[in-house]
Amino acid sequence: MTYIVALAAAVFVSCASTAYAASETVTMNAIDAKSVGKKIGTLRLSDTKAGLQIAPKLTDLPPGDHGFHVHVNPDCGSGNGPNGQPAAGIAAGGHYDPANTGKHLGPNGEGHKGDMPVLTVDGSGKASKAVTAPHLTLADVKGRSIVIHAGGDNYSDQPAPLGGGGARIACGVAR
Repeated sequence: MTYIVALAAAVFVSCASTAYAASETVTMNAIDAKSVGKKIGTLRLSDTKAGLQIAPKLTDLPPGDHGFHVHVNPDCGSGNGPNGQPAAGIAAGGHYDPANTGKHLGPNGEGHKGDMPVLTVDGSGKASKAVTAPHLTLADVKGRSIVIHAGGDNYSDQPAPLGGGGARIACGVAR
């Protein structure tokens, strides 16, 4: 009987420690209005108790803070932007917003579920600091794209829409 109790406890502990072990690596590429470009690195996505952890290993990005979002479509291709001209990453669609909130309130708010913490790129063009998106899981991002924007993100639609991040400069698809 003691053996059965010990075995059950071991199975429980094993399951509890792996409950958040799901992870995936997403290849990120530079994008422009013409095409999907060269590989710039990877994002390691992992489910944790605190939410989806995103661990970047990226290079060749402009230094500074960048808007960082899950977009609806699993496609990083170009398309016609709002002005009718070709634009990078338009095929990714809009921010992932399954509740149709229509609000850009940041990773801790109750707006777009695809809002993630700002991606910080160092002076040499590398991003390696992990961030956690508390409202996301790996299941949420599978079959969607992850987009890095040219500018930072103020998590508001004022003074510019969608946080003011601007153009899409890099993209990857979570399979």
